[in-house]
Amino acid sequence: MDNRKHVLLVFLASDSGVDGARSLFEGRSKKGAKEWLDRSIRNLIKQTQFAIPSLALMILASVEVEGVEQQICDLRFEELPLDKSWDLIGIGVQTGMTSKAFSLAGSLRVKGYRVALGGPHVTLFPDSCREHADVLVHGEADDIWADVLEDLKKGTLKENYFPSGFPDLSSCRPVKSLLLDKRRYFTTNVIQTGRGCPYNCDFCNIHILNGNRHRRRNIDDVVDEVRRFSAHDNRIFFFVDDSINASEEYAQELFHRLIPLKITWFGQATTMLGRQPRLLETFARSGCQALLVGIESIEPASRDTHKKKQNSSAELAEAIINIRNTGISLYGSFIYGLDGDTLETPAAILDFIRATKLDVPGINILRPNPGTSVFERLREEGRLLFDPGDLTAYRYTFGQKMLYQPKNINLPDFVESYSKLTAEIFTIGNSLRRGLAAPSAKAAVLLFNLFYTHLYALSRHDLKQQVLKRI
Repeated sequence: MDNRKHVLLVFLASDSGVDGARSLFEGRSKKGAKEWLDRSIRNLIKQTQFAIPSLALMILASVEVEGVEQQICDLRFEELPLDKSWDLIGIGVQTGMTSKAFSLAGSLRVKGYRVALGGPHVTLFPDSCREHADVLVHGEADDIWADVLEDLKKGTLKENYFPSGFPDLSSCRPVKSLLLDKRRYFTTNVIQTGRGCPYNCDFCNIHILNGNRHRRRNIDDVVDEVRRFSAHDNRIFFFVDDSINASEEYAQELFHRLIPLKITWFGQATTMLGRQPRLLETFARSGCQALLVGIESIEPASRDTHKKKQNSSAELAEAIINIRNTGISLYGSFIYGLDGDTLETPAAILDFIRATKLDVPGINILRPNPGTSVFERLREEGRLLFDPGDLTAYRYTFGQKMLYQPKNINLPDFVESYSKLTAEIFTIGNSLRRGLAAPSAKAAVLLFNLFYTHLYALSRHDLKQQVLKRI
């Protein structure tokens, strides 16, 4: 008889973006050949997307407690394996996907399974989660997941588990990648070197969830992890830190030591990297091919209002050009619709993209995430377009739903200007040109641009439907 306890860790697929890529109004507006074509494109995106596994679940699944066996279920690729008897099913909850998470938790509990909920939404809004779970895991769970598993084994599960503080990332906690079916993913080589952010951008919750101080892992542990992961999967690495260059000294030592391992990698960095020439050279020598950088806004008034004060637009452009000149391709993420933006902003964004030759421009609409300062401010100003008292009303989409009223632009004009901007940037021709001109990772740049050509068309369609419904 198997006396072990069995734990299933579940990753939810979103209904939007590369996981879903479907219209919010699909059933009402698309029929026949158009519906077939969109479904075919959606399936192609799902099959060729740059899917990477959930590092949070990899970390939890790597916690070893004798007598407990853990398994990851990624609902992007598989059905729940409910033919097996699970002693505990854990679900990570993101604000914006709460309805889906709560619905799944409810159906599992009806079937007799015990459910643990964790993740950002549980940490920020535990009261909204209590009725949907047997166990709530608050905060970063690195230090407390072993307690959950030990109590499961002893039959003494508590309703709540709280960390005593942020975990010490310098402690050695080896992460396993062998738990994953690598055929499902673009790569299973997902690495984190630190957490936390010293900045206080009002639309971001990283400094709220992970603290205002950047905590870093031991460099020896990171290098060992890269070496171990390479033996299982020799494809590209993703460093998922929000700003891999937050500490220039740390990053310099780490990536210098990775040069002999001859990996290739993608990551996220601040544009400050463009003014760190020694580190930039080390990034290129260590195999960096592409980086995501948060530009957010090039409007001084918007950057000031939303506490994004790190660089001026001229400094941003210079930094981006410097990074690309070392052979690293850039995904530049903008937010259109911030409080200093006007109908003249799209033209400025286009000029910036042309001047810097950004390889993948991302044109995002502000998401007033519950728990952030911008959410509270927009609620006080009466500018939210959803019920702020109902957290399930906040829905994650790929820019397919306006969640707030822009300050300086009425809603129909904003949607029209956003639509013109994205339609000009994302065409088949522009996608091909950007792919061919990319300094590196040309195939990835091309595919991202082609995917976005479809996804932004989907966004334009749904936003216009939303405006029509409100008129």
